[in-house]
Amino acid sequence: MKKGLLAIALGMATFAQAQQKYGLQECVNVALKNNLQLQQQQLQVQGSQNAFEQSRWQRYPTLNFSGGQGIQTGRNIDPFTNGFIEQAVNFSNFGLNTGVVLFNGYQLKNTIRQNQLNVQANQKDVESNRNVVTLNVATAYLNVLNNQEQLEFARRQAETTRLQLERTEKLVKGGALPEINLYDIRSQLANDELSIINAQNNIEIAKLTLKQLMNLPANENFDVEPINIAAPSATQPYDATLEQVYNASLKYLPDMEAANLRIESAKTGVEVAKGAKMPTISFGGNLSSAFSSAAPNQRFVGDGGTPRVVDIPSTTKYVSYLGISVPVIEKTTIPSGSVENFGYFDQLSFNRNASLNLSLRMPIFNGYQVKYRIANAQIQQKNAELQSQIVRNQVRQTVEQAYYNMLNAAKRYEATGKQVESLELSFKAAEARLNAGALNAAEYNISKNNLDRARISLLQAKYDYIFRTKILDFYQSKPLTLE
Repeated sequence: MKKGLLAIALGMATFAQAQQKYGLQECVNVALKNNLQLQQQQLQVQGSQNAFEQSRWQRYPTLNFSGGQGIQTGRNIDPFTNGFIEQAVNFSNFGLNTGVVLFNGYQLKNTIRQNQLNVQANQKDVESNRNVVTLNVATAYLNVLNNQEQLEFARRQAETTRLQLERTEKLVKGGALPEINLYDIRSQLANDELSIINAQNNIEIAKLTLKQLMNLPANENFDVEPINIAAPSATQPYDATLEQVYNASLKYLPDMEAANLRIESAKTGVEVAKGAKMPTISFGGNLSSAFSSAAPNQRFVGDGGTPRVVDIPSTTKYVSYLGISVPVIEKTTIPSGSVENFGYFDQLSFNRNASLNLSLRMPIFNGYQVKYRIANAQIQQKNAELQSQIVRNQVRQTVEQAYYNMLNAAKRYEATGKQVESLELSFKAAEARLNAGALNAAEYNISKNNLDRARISLLQAKYDYIFRTKILDFYQSKPLTLE
């Protein structure tokens, strides 16, 4: 029982998977999500965003801490007496410093602006490549639909030939037609069945192309949703003129926006380079202290009380009496206070010092570095302007080509439709004459093949027209739909 339920569940899951249909927007969303090149470009945008954020932080003061610990041997200097000593000395030093640029010819401000423009230009590049992916997916999607319609058409044609074969067999048995007609119809049926196989193969290839654009495995099982498109009008094949499409594309296409942003970035780069000619004003501060083992570990600290007069034997003055040297007693005034320990942190507190500074740097001559930096920045600006013009020309040429392709596709669709209508009437007449025995099967097959080719051409013209109109819609920033 459990095995049976499991088999039913698996069968239902497989059926559900096989019946899953993707619309165009779903296919586009999956393709955009899975496209690795777009992910790489997003990383580039993040990198430029980091550069922008970092340049903004350059406006704030820096703060750094330094410290060191070491030992000195041999002839050293006592840090308290500045006299030379002959002993090993342990030492420590610590420092805290800060600094900020107050003015540098607006280089910092312009650098921030330039980095911000670079971020925006990179974002537009991502949008441009998203458009490329979207159009490629739309093309592949329409190709799948086109091949599916051709498959349905091939099946209908095979069914028509099969019915004609049954009628011909009856006519041959009745002696109304020669047997050679039966062979010709069977040959036509074999061709129609081959067309079905070819159409099925073309669908698989078209789906594989779509899956690859969506970055899905080849064994992913899904179908695409069909669409219903109204026939194009010969009098008004599109609802906008060429000039309207071109103006809209200049306004909405991210390629053009990216080119304009890079012009502004290059102009700002020139201002950054010019800022190096102006003076730089900086403000800074420093706080430091040090420790040395050569310093005494005790010190006398006065308390401000009344000094005391005491008698202290001299260490340098002596008198002789009966051959005996006796030190002279000297009266010495000793201030009021006490002796205290002078430890590690006491010495750091005693030795601390602080400083503030305001500095000015005026460039006078630096090997023409600033001059050529400005010249190179101006070259970059001219290059960005030329690139913008190149993009503008490419947009114009692309829009013109797309618009005339749309017009030609509409004309082709209309003409092919008329051709199909005429050949359908001709085929009906040929079919009636064949059934009446007034036409042989070879002539019937010629009429049928002409109609089949015209119908295939009509399908191709239909999807070509649809694709051309959607490209023009996309250039005007209209939603990409197939309705």
